[in-house]
Amino acid sequence: MHMIYDNPDHELLRDQVAKFISREVEPVAQAWEEQGCVPRDVLRRMGQAGLFGLMYESVYGGAEADALTNVVFAEALSQSTFAGFIITVLVHTDMASPHLHHAGTPAQKEKYLRRVIGGELITAVGITESGAGSDVAGIRTTAKLDGGQWVLNGTKMFITNGVHADLYFIAAKTGSGKRDMSMFIVEKGTPGFSVGRALKKTGWLSSDTAELILDNVRIPAGNLLGEEGRGFYSVMKNFQTERIALAAMAVGHCQQALKLTLDYVRQRQAFGGPLWDQQTIRQRLSMLDAKTRAARQFMYHCAWRVTQGHDIVQDVSMLKALTGELVNEVVQACQQFHGGMGYIRETAIERLWRDARVLAIGGGATEVMLEEVAKRY
Repeated sequence: MHMIYDNPDHELLRDQVAKFISREVEPVAQAWEEQGCVPRDVLRRMGQAGLFGLMYESVYGGAEADALTNVVFAEALSQSTFAGFIITVLVHTDMASPHLHHAGTPAQKEKYLRRVIGGELITAVGITESGAGSDVAGIRTTAKLDGGQWVLNGTKMFITNGVHADLYFIAAKTGSGKRDMSMFIVEKGTPGFSVGRALKKTGWLSSDTAELILDNVRIPAGNLLGEEGRGFYSVMKNFQTERIALAAMAVGHCQQALKLTLDYVRQRQAFGGPLWDQQTIRQRLSMLDAKTRAARQFMYHCAWRVTQGHDIVQDVSMLKALTGELVNEVVQACQQFHGGMGYIRETAIERLWRDARVLAIGGGATEVMLEEVAKRY
């Protein structure tokens, strides 16, 4: 469906991502659901194809594209029916590595960014703790300067890519103030830094999620990412990118669920004809498609406003709340229209139904998002 925001490069990108998914993901990703992670060579091939550095500097292998191109990528990626794969990629591209892109020194970028863009280093971001998620200021992990090193102590929870990442961007308190926190670069294998446990989830099965333990982790002073004490603001700044990416995931799930269901109800015979003959099914799917298209337009408008340099926290919070709820409404109805088959493991609609649930929780729960909206009126 053509939009005023589109250009020929967007169509090429959609096509490139669609081909990658149909060749490298959909035929084989059921095995990744069992393994609990996306194979490294698949992620490397995405990096080599230039898909991991769309918004980053060309000197490190990036494409220097804008936020609209980025949302085209996220939406195209979200046409996969394996959300664990989608989120593995989007955490790397839109939630973790932007911290390096925005705040990294030339030396830090030289050391890491090229390999991040190339898919050789996969990234994770450690903000959430068991007692602090959307309430970022409530984190308890600490970092104290000791000679020429920072010493980090604490525990992170629900960290996507947490088991298998190579590079972690960790938020820690560096002072006594509520928002006094900083971001740090921690490499896998640093003494004292470990995966506490891999977490078993309802959905997103091909995404590795972990508890991370920092027990007197000593890192060089040069691993401070950005300014000391400014970490809270860099986390808040990146929430805009993160929440648009999650909205794109939700929209992609809606599109796929509707497509699968339209195909199914046209073929499935019941009561002397296809299910499509039932007025209630035709009308419900039509309305859900209308809502999906409206949400998609709002998402592209938000991305366009980012390219114009606007601060759109209210809009993005609305978008995240809206799409997180909508995707659950859509997949629930679509699963219902699949009847018993919709409850069978390994069918795409059952997987979408499980995977969609977290989109109203992760990256800012609906209720938190609506409060962000309300306090800006």
